[in-house]
Formats: sequence, structure tokens, C-alpha cells
Amino acid sequence: MAVNLVTVEDVSKIFGTRAVLDGVSVGVSEGDRIGVVGRNGDGKTTLTLIMARREEPDGGRVTHVTGLRIGVLAQGDALDPKATIRHEVVGDKADHEWAGDAKIRDVLTGLFDGLDLSGFPQGLDTVIGPLSGGERRRIALAKLLIEDHDLLVLDEPTNHLDVEGIAWLARHLQARRSALVVVTHDRWFLDQVATRMWDVQAGAVHEYEGGYSDYVFARAERARVAATEETKRQNLVRKELAWLRRGAPARTSKPRFRVEAANELIADVPPPRDKVELMKFANSRLGKTVFDLEDVTVQAGDKLLLERLTWQLGPGDRIGLVGVNGAGKTSLMRAMQVAWASDGEKQPQGGKVVVGKTVKLAYLSQEVAELPGTLRVLEAVEQVRGRVDLGKGRELSASQLCETFGFTKEKQWTPVADLSGGERRRLQLLRLLMDEPNVLFMDEPTNDLDIETLNQLEDLLDGWPGSLVVISHDRFFIERTTDTVWALLGDRRLRMLPRGIDEYLERRAALVEAAAPAPAPKKSGGDTRAAKKELQRIERQLAKLEEKETKLHAQMAEHAADFGKIAELDAQLRAVKDERDELEMQWLELAEDA
Repeated sequence: MAVNLVTVEDVSKIFGTRAVLDGVSVGVSEGDRIGVVGRNGDGKTTLTLIMARREEPDGGRVTHVTGLRIGVLAQGDALDPKATIRHEVVGDKADHEWAGDAKIRDVLTGLFDGLDLSGFPQGLDTVIGPLSGGERRRIALAKLLIEDHDLLVLDEPTNHLDVEGIAWLARHLQARRSALVVVTHDRWFLDQVATRMWDVQAGAVHEYEGGYSDYVFARAERARVAATEETKRQNLVRKELAWLRRGAPARTSKPRFRVEAANELIADVPPPRDKVELMKFANSRLGKTVFDLEDVTVQAGDKLLLERLTWQLGPGDRIGLVGVNGAGKTSLMRAMQVAWASDGEKQPQGGKVVVGKTVKLAYLSQEVAELPGTLRVLEAVEQVRGRVDLGKGRELSASQLCETFGFTKEKQWTPVADLSGGERRRLQLLRLLMDEPNVLFMDEPTNDLDIETLNQLEDLLDGWPGSLVVISHDRFFIERTTDTVWALLGDRRLRMLPRGIDEYLERRAALVEAAAPAPAPKKSGGDTRAAKKELQRIERQLAKLEEKETKLHAQMAEHAADFGKIAELDAQLRAVKDERDELEMQWLELAEDA
């Protein structure tokens, strides 16, 4: 029988006058893999912090099994800004020790593309203080995954990881024996790692068996059985269920109730998008030309990102853009945006961007636009327009669109200064859509958005008649909202991938394998045995040097007042360290042979 690791009993937590958690009772047992979802502000993070005893509840109690080893990735990190990456991640381990540990090698390669951490100025010896929030978060995640835990509690672990990094993290967590509780809006990731779901809403936690796809199925069935009056919410659930069953039926391999029931629920649900109708409407709004790129070269400073690119974004095209970090995704989007904003006056470093005369572009960048803090949410939206035409006879007022994006009637009168990062992101997107663009560029639109808001956005984009380009590490969102995937693989070219993200990951793996050094000639059994024997000899020498180093430190402490003696001992200590460094290099070289 599985041991219960954490028990949460009748826990309540109140902020101001609002009960974020109201009498919640849940438990985590050995082997559990739990995905936590819910709207921003509904208590997902609070629940996990209380569960990990990082925050005290206002009522109820939390019990941990004796000796529980719990690892927590919070939204902030506790890294020492003065320390190096080496110190925080591998501690005081010598190079030959940590490099010989398969787990450490796997984590560093998976999160940083190699043991040398070439993406940082001084590799492992880079000081943490000046690094960005995303870089610090990856370091905190690496430190956590290298350690041994009975339970991992991860809050948005996929933030700041690219598509490959997210795929690696899913594989890594699948292979770990520790229990897992993960808060994330990445639905593909949830399907890979979760076997149970907690839906946090209105102060309560609703539990479901299975991953995200199973959760959607079960939620749709629950809505049908309960005959809920929330027609709009139910329709969105059924629509996403239709997507999961028709658009990607292989997403769930273990449905927790009859597939026939799921099929019955979606029997009358049309496909998410009527592509033919949308294409007709897009042509009427945009004409034949949207963006035509001819022999375009894109640079970032001295770095050449794209060379002699000829590419076309046509009316009604819905394109997902993926690629390695730094390959030029955002730079390509900005080059097109600059050409449009300058009416063709400003062009890239080489080639030409031709922009259609009827193009009205909206660009959702990764940076959140600053607005006066005293402005209310509804005022900020009405500042752009009072009503918006979404096409096909759909028209919404500013207030109605606000509600669609989770801003209730009360929330619409909240000052912008009081909004969270995710809410400001939603407001930025709302203002863009209110301006009725016919071309939409979205750079990481899913950042800080909860799953329910993502569902609303996807539903809105289903009927949006225009050209769309999306850069995202959220593969579910890419697959759900776009029709074709194009990739930048780091070779200054742009390619269409008929099989989408799966093909991208296959191509990237092939490129990494091709770039790896050729394997050394196979050693004979005698050579391998000799290498192992030499390794053992070096390890014995290293152990002796460590003992000698410890004794020298003790002698230096004993003769602290004798400067002549200290100088003599210090010279001996430096010689020991030099010898140790040389032996460690020999060990690393021999380790490959052995």
C-alpha cells in the first residue's frame, strides 16, 4: 500500500475578505503525479506552498510523513546572487565527481544544452547576480532536479524553457520515482506527466483521474450530468473536447470513462474552425498580398540570423513559428512589423519586405505595454474602441470582451496598477483585439495566462478572420490555433514542417547528434580494463591529496600568528591544489575510455 506523504485537512486561507481556500482536504501518496490547474488568483500556488509548509494556513492542518524530503520550485528563487552557478548547482564537488554522475550530466545537458553551459559568459563559473529571471529559474530547477526527493512541488516549471527543454523535462519527470505536484498551464506537459488532476476554483479543489485530456473529458461529462446553467462554459468545454477527440486523438492513452460517452457529447460539435469560410473572409479583408519577403537578411547586432529568405504570409494563413532560442523568431517578426509601421520605408539589412496596402497589424510582444496605473480596466479597453466586430456577425462591447477574458463586472473597475502580471497580459491582448486588426503577430501569448483564459482565447481565434503568426513554446496552443508550423533550426533558413512539432523535435535531435564529436575507436577489453585500473589509481591519489589539503588547513589555523610558517604552508597548499587539478583532468579524459 502506498504511503501517504502529505495530508491536507480542512485547510482555509483568507486574503482580505476573500477565502482563496475554504475547507480543502487533499492528500499526496507515494507515486502520485498530480497536475494543478485553475484560474490565476484562485489559489493554486497558495495550496502548493501550504502543502510544502512554506506558508501557514488560517485554518486546518498539514501533516508530513516522518523524514519527508520535499523539493520546491517556487515562483521566486533563493539563489545566492554572489555565488556562481557551479556553487549553487554542484556545490563543492570536484569536476571528476559531478561529471561522473549520470543524473547531473543528464540535467545539465537537458536544461543547458551541454556540460560547459556555453550560453553563460563564464560557463559554470558565471556569477548569478547579473543573470535574467529566466536564467536564474533554470538554475534553480537544475539544482532541485539534481537532488534526491520523495516529493517534488513545481510551480510553472516550463516557464522560460523552449520546446526541446519542455520535452526533456517531461521525460525526466516520467523517469523519476519521486511523487510530483505540478502547477502549469502547459496542457501538453500535463498530459505527459500527470496521472491525476486538481482543479482549484472558488475555494475548493475538484479531483480528476488521468492527465489533462482525461480531465477535459471528465469535466465535460460532469457538466452534462449536472445539467449546468453555465451554457457558455459548457460549450467551451465541449468544443475543446471535440478538438481533443478529433484533432489529436492520440493525446490520451488511458481514458478514465467510456469513449462512447465522449463521442456522444461531441456528436453535434462542428470542427474548431471553418477554414474555407475564414479564408474567404480573410481574402475580402486583406486582398492578395499580406507580407512578401524577398531575399531578406535579418541580423541582431553582428549576428546573422536569417540569410536570403524568400517567404510569403498570405491572407488567412495561420502559422506557428518554432525554433531554438536566438535563432531569429522574434527578429523576423519585428522586421515585418517595422516594414509595416514605416509603410515600407524601413527595410531589413538585406532584401525587401512588401506589405499589402490593406494590412492592419496588431503585434503582441513579450513585453507588457505600460498604461497609466490610475486607468480602470474597462477604461483602458474603451480607450481603443467601444465595440469590436469579430466577424461572421459576432460583435461584442468592450465590457463583454472583458468578461470573455476573465474580467468580471467588478474587476473591470480595478485600477491597472492593481493588476497581476497575467492580468496585464490579458489586458494588453484585449486592447489589441479591440482595434480590429486583420493581421495578428503573437510572441509568447500564453505567458502568465491560465488554462481557462487560454481556452477563451483559442475560442476567440477560431472565428477570427485574418492572418496569424504565433511564436510559442506551448505546443498545445500552437497545434490548437495554427494550421502550419514553420521552424528556424539555427542554420539561417526557415522551413515548413508538415508533421509539426514532432518533426521539429526529430530534426533538432538529428542536428544535435550530427554535431556531436565522432565516437573514438572502440577500445579492446584490455584497454578498457587498463583505463578503469588507472581511474582507480587516480581516485586513490585524489583521496590522499584531499587528506593532505585538510591537514594543511588545520596547520595554517594552528600557526595563524606565524607569518613565515603560514607562507610556507600556503605554498604547499597551492602545490597540492595544482596536482589535484591535473589529476582531475586526467580522470575526465580516462572516464570516456572506461
